[in-house]
Amino acid sequence: MATEKVPVRERRPSVGAPIVDIQGSVVPAGISRPKHRRTFTGFGAGEIKSVEASIPEPQREAWLKHQTSPFKDKDGFEREVVRHVETTLARSLYNCDESAAYAACALAFRDRLILEWNRTQQRQTFADSKRVYYLSLEFLMGRALDNAMLNVGQKDLAKAGLAELGFRIEDVIQQEHDAALGNGGLGRLAACFLDSLASLNYPAWGYGLRYRYGIFKQEIIDGYQVEVPDYWLDFNPWEFPRHDVTVDIQFYGHVVKSTDESGKTVCRWEGGETVKAVAYDVPIPGYDTPTTNNLRLWSSKAASGEFDFQKFNSGDYESSVADQQRAETISAVLYPNDNLDRGKELRLKQQYFWVAASLYDIVRRFKKSKRPWKEFPDKVAIQLNDTHPTLAIVELQRILVDLEGLEWDEAWNIVVNTFGYTNHTVLPEALEKWSVPLIQHLLPRHLQIIYDVNLFFLQSVERQFPNNRDLLREVSIIEESQPKMVRMAHLAIVGSHKVNGVAELHSDLIKTTIFKDFVEIFGPDKFTNVTNGITPRRWLHQANPRLSELIASKTGGKGFLTDLTLLSKLELYVDDKEFRKEWAEIKYANKVRLAKHIKATTGVTVSPSALFDVQVKRIHEYKRQQMNIFGAIHRYLTLKAMTPEERQKQLPRVSIFGGKAAPGYWMAKQIIHLINNVGAVVNNDKDIGDLLKVVFLEDYNVSKAEMIIPASDISEHISTAGTEASGTSNMKFVLNGGLIIGTCDGANIEITREIGENNIFLFGNLAEDVEELRHAHLYGQHTIDADLARVFDEIERGTFGNPQDFAGMVSAVRDHGDYYLVSDDFHSYLETHALVDEAYRDQEQWLTKCITSVARMGFFSSDRCINEYAEGIWNIEPLVVDRDKETAAPKEAAVVTDGGEA
Repeated sequence: MATEKVPVRERRPSVGAPIVDIQGSVVPAGISRPKHRRTFTGFGAGEIKSVEASIPEPQREAWLKHQTSPFKDKDGFEREVVRHVETTLARSLYNCDESAAYAACALAFRDRLILEWNRTQQRQTFADSKRVYYLSLEFLMGRALDNAMLNVGQKDLAKAGLAELGFRIEDVIQQEHDAALGNGGLGRLAACFLDSLASLNYPAWGYGLRYRYGIFKQEIIDGYQVEVPDYWLDFNPWEFPRHDVTVDIQFYGHVVKSTDESGKTVCRWEGGETVKAVAYDVPIPGYDTPTTNNLRLWSSKAASGEFDFQKFNSGDYESSVADQQRAETISAVLYPNDNLDRGKELRLKQQYFWVAASLYDIVRRFKKSKRPWKEFPDKVAIQLNDTHPTLAIVELQRILVDLEGLEWDEAWNIVVNTFGYTNHTVLPEALEKWSVPLIQHLLPRHLQIIYDVNLFFLQSVERQFPNNRDLLREVSIIEESQPKMVRMAHLAIVGSHKVNGVAELHSDLIKTTIFKDFVEIFGPDKFTNVTNGITPRRWLHQANPRLSELIASKTGGKGFLTDLTLLSKLELYVDDKEFRKEWAEIKYANKVRLAKHIKATTGVTVSPSALFDVQVKRIHEYKRQQMNIFGAIHRYLTLKAMTPEERQKQLPRVSIFGGKAAPGYWMAKQIIHLINNVGAVVNNDKDIGDLLKVVFLEDYNVSKAEMIIPASDISEHISTAGTEASGTSNMKFVLNGGLIIGTCDGANIEITREIGENNIFLFGNLAEDVEELRHAHLYGQHTIDADLARVFDEIERGTFGNPQDFAGMVSAVRDHGDYYLVSDDFHSYLETHALVDEAYRDQEQWLTKCITSVARMGFFSSDRCINEYAEGIWNIEPLVVDRDKETAAPKEAAVVTDGGEA
């Protein structure tokens, strides 16, 4: 069978789709495998009782007698650590170093989580309630051990146990490598949401990809960003391979149409190549609750196996592993560079691979309940985190129509009522589009479905707005360009019952700009707002433990970690001298810790008494790190022009940058280069000394953020107004007692409303003025700000290296319309920084601003977000957990449910 050749068939596109001239074979030699073949695992709620009754009593007693129980005290913890050192790691007292101590400690806590994890899945299966599935291409989780210790309330116990075994808990925690599953705010938001879903006891799963090398590990060499693989999976105790949970994912091939006995047209997707998706599960513990939810990540493998013996034995060594290498590229890297056509195809492949595997899993789980299909939206809510998972809409329609035999309208009604779509950008260029030829080449059946969805949608629009061809062209899922493109955001809107923005300004903007026509078609009720939030467990309790303890001492315990509005009690202590003194000491200690890290990693000595000015986030022109470094150059030039006596009166400042630029984003990489070159000049200028330091911290990630954010005095959130959807780092900085300099953009506006205008430094043009300014730049007179022109002159003089390296950055502002309004906002930016300097001189008043701001941050909890999603979009309820009942009825643990394989 394996030697038979696949018959060559003409690939016929859908009637409604354009014919594309694709040359060459898209099918590897061999025969296509049936899709979605996997072992049977887990039981539905209705099957458990009969399975349980079939277990003989002696067998049940034996299982219960030897049932694993979690450690309950320091001795139990130490016993588990030593056991793992000696048996799992095959080490001993004599050669157990800090990395081995981390491994053993992580495994001890992992074992504990597994028990809660299994019970959670069993509990959710028994309850048979609605479950939410969160699809995100990124999950920026950060370190898991510290989070697990805090969430199960055993960090003090572990600290004491490790100390007796000869280790400092801080050193052990430092051994963990950040999970390289994300890059920016999109992924960190997803991680905060998973934490809140578990902490609030909602039945929920996350679905993502298991990137072998992350996005990349950033190294700074001669001032340039260099991308190297991030080998984060060399040792990862937090994942569980599910080699029996596999899904065959199909690509390429052709569609065969036929007519069944009833005269109904049936489509079959045949041929092509198959890649296997293998599940890896990660437990997500809730805070102070036994709920431990699941994050399922998919890894790609060759369906034909890893190794072709025939090719190897015939001397064709390289191609003997070619199938496996080609398959593994799908889950190798987050956001492969799409500057080339092959990169675009890989990205689309990656997205379909992930959503197809996830949807198969979700549908398989629903089918076990034996419920009718019309109840699918009553049991399943799927949230699309941005446009990356939009193909899930098409895939579910394909499953329901092609595989399950539902009528089109019935299937589409199920699809729309199942999906919600979260939009994260108002930038038109950031809205995903895929070329029709590429989709036809890779996913021929899906293109047919997209065309049919678009046809039915446009017909309904035409009935509603007859003779409005401009509207049809604007809202069409297919963009009539060369080549034609599929607008994924339009598809996500049409295929979802709710579309939400992530801050009030952002939600208003999407309704009045990029999606205004859809508001007219569907009405305003389809569009809603859920302002982003952050989990206080990680971003206060874990990142800033001393501040968390101080807050707990004034708010009546740690209840604020689950009800952040309790922070308001801090305002009662804003004038308390002892409280203020300890608050200031904590901030200073955090700055000392960061200063040590800066010295160790960059060699630059910074003074903890200086104002720490921080901008750490993804490097992008709209986030305007270029304006920040232009401002630092201006400060440097101003200081250089002063007399020594004048300099002595100036406020010392440390400008701290961090973040990654996408590998193919040339301008963002030049911004990093300029920051480092400016630092090399400024930090070695004896005239300036400690008055100004410019530092770029390489490979910014969650664990570095946990150290940087608590040390910040002022943080920069300076995006061009109307471009940042929300931002969540702004919330993290304020929650840790830092203040903001920022534009009226994203969540800055709502933060201002909560904490008061006196406690934030706002500057720049408003969102409603941006388009007029851009128009004036292109068609009117465009004058560069005089201070900025001075900075450009210095760059072009070669003060900071070869001026040609930065010519594009200068030219973008001076000669090409200054799209991000750097020049328009620069004067306001400098003036506001002068106000920051003035305010920081009055340390008592500054401290009052910091304490007041933290006290008023109760709104910005991801718990509040999740409750809003649950009520307004998902229609799900938390699952009540009765710990006493679970303890009294351990027999449930002996039953393998859907959670047994999760």
